[in-house]
Amino acid sequence: MLKYVIFDFDGTLANSKDVFISAWNSLADKHNYRKINRSELDTLRRLPILERVKRLDFPIFKAPLIIPDFYRYYRKFSGDIKLYPGVIQMLNTLEREGYQTAIISSNSKEVIKQVLRRHRIRTISQILSSSAIFGKDQLIRKFLKEHRLKPSEVVYVGDEQRDIVACKSAGIKVIWVSWGYDAKELIQSQNPDFLVDSPGEILDIVFEQLK
Repeated sequence: MLKYVIFDFDGTLANSKDVFISAWNSLADKHNYRKINRSELDTLRRLPILERVKRLDFPIFKAPLIIPDFYRYYRKFSGDIKLYPGVIQMLNTLEREGYQTAIISSNSKEVIKQVLRRHRIRTISQILSSSAIFGKDQLIRKFLKEHRLKPSEVVYVGDEQRDIVACKSAGIKVIWVSWGYDAKELIQSQNPDFLVDSPGEILDIVFEQLK
């Protein structure tokens, strides 16, 4: 029986693309990486993350060094981060129907709390955050252990290829959303358990296929 719906944050619940691009281009100026041109977003969405950063002349091993700068930028401009249409209603409906919700994200807990507070979201029971680009499966396992949950009692909702990989590693089902950072062409080969095009479809899956 499903008990928890765990969400990614950026690209899944929150539309932070503009803040991300601005943050990246600010850091690109500082560190001599290639800036993101908005006209190439569709192309970047179709590339695996390692190819994406290579295209932007960014050495992936330097990610831990710039993550703090990203967090500072996100905190400064958290007011520009909006929740996607239908997300608030979806979260309220899940709570009303007795499901617990949580967030596991690469963004900082402080930024996530700021955005949720501004949108008056009080239904999220826990937020787990890690600055690691990969390794979200470890946070999922930690969550399962802390709450004494079976993998079948949890589903994860995310928008990136790495979300799908992490969920398969942790042994839980994953719902992939089409409105986030990765394109459908990129993730189809990863065979997510479910693909959705709206928050309402998440409810359909939870209530009808995972109940």
